[in-house]
Amino acid sequence: MGRLSKPMMGFMLLCCLAVLTEAEYIKYKDPKQPLGARMKDLMKRMTLEEKIGQMVQIERSVATPDVMKQYFIGSVLSGGGSVPAPKASAETWINAVNEIQKGSLSTRLGIPMIYGIDAVHGHNNVYNATIFPHNVGLGVTRDPQLVKKIGEATALEVRATGIPYVFAPCIAVCRDPRWGRCYESYSEDPKIVQSMTEIIPGLQGELPAKSRKGIPFVAGKQKVAACAKHFVGDGGTTKGIDENNTVISLNGLLSIHMPAYYNSISKGVATVMVSYSSWNGKKMHANRDLVTGFLKDKLKFKGFVISDWQGIDRITSPPHLNYSYSVEAGVGAGIDMIMIPYNFTEFIDDLTYQVKNNIIPMSRIDDAVKRILRVKFVMGIFENPLADFSLVNQLGSKEHRELAREAVRKSLVLLKNGKSADKPLLPLPKKTAKILVAGSHADNLGNQCGGWTITWQGLGGNDLTIGTTILNAVKNTVDPTTQVVYNENPDAEFVKSNKFSFAIVVVGEPTYAEMYGDSFNLSIPEPGPSTIHNVCGAVKCVVVVISGRPVVIQPYLANLDALVAAWLPGTEGQGVADLLFGDFGFSGKLAHTWFKTVDQLPMNVGDPHYDPLFPFGFGLTTKPTKN
Repeated sequence: MGRLSKPMMGFMLLCCLAVLTEAEYIKYKDPKQPLGARMKDLMKRMTLEEKIGQMVQIERSVATPDVMKQYFIGSVLSGGGSVPAPKASAETWINAVNEIQKGSLSTRLGIPMIYGIDAVHGHNNVYNATIFPHNVGLGVTRDPQLVKKIGEATALEVRATGIPYVFAPCIAVCRDPRWGRCYESYSEDPKIVQSMTEIIPGLQGELPAKSRKGIPFVAGKQKVAACAKHFVGDGGTTKGIDENNTVISLNGLLSIHMPAYYNSISKGVATVMVSYSSWNGKKMHANRDLVTGFLKDKLKFKGFVISDWQGIDRITSPPHLNYSYSVEAGVGAGIDMIMIPYNFTEFIDDLTYQVKNNIIPMSRIDDAVKRILRVKFVMGIFENPLADFSLVNQLGSKEHRELAREAVRKSLVLLKNGKSADKPLLPLPKKTAKILVAGSHADNLGNQCGGWTITWQGLGGNDLTIGTTILNAVKNTVDPTTQVVYNENPDAEFVKSNKFSFAIVVVGEPTYAEMYGDSFNLSIPEPGPSTIHNVCGAVKCVVVVISGRPVVIQPYLANLDALVAAWLPGTEGQGVADLLFGDFGFSGKLAHTWFKTVDQLPMNVGDPHYDPLFPFGFGLTTKPTKN
């Protein structure tokens, strides 16, 4: 056998290297390849098991690296209050998320999982995050650019903890304040809700100029995928009962509850979450005409559709009564990712059986998986699946807290100022002998933040996170010579005998979320009314109402000198004092009608029986005092 010449050997070596390189080159892993080519390449490599895994979202508490690897799980979430440790730091969050991600990356194809969390008014599950006012207050600002900046700040704080996906914004149009989620709605007016979808480019980044309609967009490692929710009609249920039936014509649905979805899709929103509610008796989680026919086909939405928490279980009543039917109805309707969140093997087994037996067509599975992969590719998590610590200093940063304080200032509505127009009480003087601060919500950070803060239902008290209560804000603002006396619920004798210059009474609703907030009486619980009576009967007073919606206030109105709707302002209570003492002027206008009595409800601007205590758009203004 003759020896090969050196050039020949070199040539063969090069050929071998080329073959090896060719074998190692995987198209879907190449960010230079077009999106369509990457998706197509990855899809053709996937087994049914791997595809179904992508459609599954499970709770953090059951998402071990082994589970991720064994079942090819596509997504993980933190439910309300689900945290890796109490008061966990950004670093602790990152390590926990990365640990789960490593399980996904160790699978045959290495498809990264996407981690989602409810960041509905800032990064609200996380200790020390900036908690912004709830949407009910932000709608009052009529300021889409402010809301966009809040989206940008929220994205940075969420990414600071290693998370790339948020279940926000809620673009419900709350038509009845008895609904326990009304504070998640910017307004009863669809036009205001539409304008507030500007939070989406804040969260995701500005859509490139030549983008095709409906294609999701997320601009890199400092942005997050957003989720427009809850599709559709969640704010219009009968009597405001959560998860109830929205009885309205197609025309009504399209003109009131749908418009903000048009804006969200045109801004490149990555995902849409389906509502628990029904439309004219049909569960939205099983409504193929609206989820597939309207959202996907007519509106050309190309991101993925996600269920709500155990949303397909609730297609039946009671929930989980006939799970295989729920799987068929939910996936068949066009839901791409199922928020299970715990019992995932049952879902995987049922869906696998249904595909293998042609109950659900393979084309439906492929549609779901393509959409999920599209979002993952667009987000860049194939290139950057693991988070680093470069953004940890963004969590609760000074800049974000200043932005939240500005949002508080712009979200307050001045409803009454003085017993007569020529004798306004506000702005209050900073320099005076002695003032009283009273009420259950004056020194209670948790009540000030509301539900969806640290835990699902929210937490009363001052130990939940870092922030400034309204009492401390008052103390920070007044002249050093002014004596501030705090008494949560004083009797009338105490008030009379103390010779106060004036009083600030802060009362309102306890914390709640979802159905636990449904209320048929909308009254401020005791001791709120007693405190108003005792204090305002004895001294000039301003009442500040902390609530997730308009509440019954008419019985007290004549006795108080000034009334401020402060909604759920979040951690930066200093914004309230900024207005009370005239560092800034009141500018907010009601975005929800303030009723006289609950018997009038539902009552929205434009209704024939419209007879409000304070109409939609109402809000007195003040000028800042010159120091």
